[in-house]
Amino acid sequence: MSPAHTLPTIVSDPAVVDALRTDLAAVGYTVEGVEALWGADAAAALHRGNRTAAVRAARGRVTEALLPRYTLAGLFLLGLRQPLDHVRAALPTVGVEALVRAGLVRLEDPVVLPEALADRSDPERIRSLTEPDVVPQVDLRPYAFVDDLGAGSWWIVSDLGELALGTALGEEHVLGIGGATTTLSGLQVPVPVRRVLDLGTGCGIQAMHARRFADAVVATDISVRALDIARFNAALNGIDGIEFRLGSLFEPVAGERFDRIVSNPPFVITPRSEGVPSYEYRDGGMVGDALVETVLRGLADHLEPGGTAQLLGNWEYRWGTDGLDRVRSWFEDTDPAGQGLDAWVVERERQDPAAYAETWIRDGGTKPGTEAFDRLVGAWLDDFADRKVTGVGFGYVVVRRPRSGGATHLRRFERVPEVLGSNPAGLGATVARVLDAAEWLGVHDDDALAAAHLRVAGDVTEERFYWPGNDDPTVMTLVQGGGFGRRVDADTALAAFVGACDGDLSVAAIIGAIAQITGADEGALTADLLPRARDLVLDGLLLVD
Repeated sequence: MSPAHTLPTIVSDPAVVDALRTDLAAVGYTVEGVEALWGADAAAALHRGNRTAAVRAARGRVTEALLPRYTLAGLFLLGLRQPLDHVRAALPTVGVEALVRAGLVRLEDPVVLPEALADRSDPERIRSLTEPDVVPQVDLRPYAFVDDLGAGSWWIVSDLGELALGTALGEEHVLGIGGATTTLSGLQVPVPVRRVLDLGTGCGIQAMHARRFADAVVATDISVRALDIARFNAALNGIDGIEFRLGSLFEPVAGERFDRIVSNPPFVITPRSEGVPSYEYRDGGMVGDALVETVLRGLADHLEPGGTAQLLGNWEYRWGTDGLDRVRSWFEDTDPAGQGLDAWVVERERQDPAAYAETWIRDGGTKPGTEAFDRLVGAWLDDFADRKVTGVGFGYVVVRRPRSGGATHLRRFERVPEVLGSNPAGLGATVARVLDAAEWLGVHDDDALAAAHLRVAGDVTEERFYWPGNDDPTVMTLVQGGGFGRRVDADTALAAFVGACDGDLSVAAIIGAIAQITGADEGALTADLLPRARDLVLDGLLLVD
């Protein structure tokens, strides 16, 4: 990294943070406010790494009244230097000098052509041309979300990305908001608890989300810079109750237990060879998927009875060994009797070794077609070949420690590559329902299930397909509108059973009525429908009334 890109120390001065918050709010520096500067198409282009569309679109939209907002968006979001007088006008409360001391910006001499200074008849013009420019040291962008408590918005500081730097990322880079951010925040169970651990907090956004449902949060990271930025973000958004600790994995919380653990750990599989960048935000310094294995094996020692964990992770497929079977073994080797943790692993994507390497090399800012890119691809493929890796899976891991004296009720390892259902507030509520359903099913045998009263979830519909001219459907499918968007093939018996589940009759009474109407053997029908009813309860298509 060149000297111009030396990472500054981020300082959380309460007076500076409060003043900055006031100025950001005053100019309307929100997600909606920023999009109003250049429109949805340009915003989409910016998401793809193209800021030219935003700059061009803003020219026809930015009025004098909007100039302060555009100045901040251009500085912190587009990564473009801005005139000092414009930034001063946009930040009258905090002032530019305070942001320099906080490490958010720096002053740099402007680039001025000699002919522009030839006419010195206008001293004010000369002064404006020779004043320093304000150059961003960090990315600072608005962020909006919806969870079970409602809509919210924050401002999030992180390190400048490849677009602003114009070069590959530094190894100490602190990542900001991305797809994994929203995935994990949406997975967090929206149930109030006492203490939460955010393992590997990065810019702190997961800890901030966790604090909405927790009395206190402990956020750890191996990076001093990440903790500085996370601390600044919490202060900027007026969020207290988060304790920041330095250290690797569970070391900073040795001997402590939590009601919830959330983590987007540095799980990216990276060759341990010379010349391969080791980014702190994504590389845990271990071989293969050992980092994820280490985290999962350590959960039991740090969860309170009834406590849960929601994580993201990668796992390797090796020649002759299924990736999900490897993850299953990490739980079973630690807990062979099945008495320790409920575990639910959902694989959302699988990549072959070459595609995985290309994804993460580009993520670091190295461009395809360059000598450096080809060299790094070779290093990744050599590393995978050493372990006979045939693919890498990515997905969600949900864990619960049973309540005191309880046994495990859920060991589920599945692939769900399909599009999920509609979940504006994320999957957290679905995760909570599945865990509760698994616990209920685990302590209710078939006789108890038969006596239960079930009702169809409100987001469940039924699809029917017919051959032309036929009155009877050839295909029937139960469709879950929210959650994981499950699609369950149904025959006549199951469709009739689910349709009758309105909470009034017991499962046994419904099955008996179907048997009487259809002439089917009630015992055989019971044996057929009870296991399928269990699956529907677990997946949330049927609810215990």
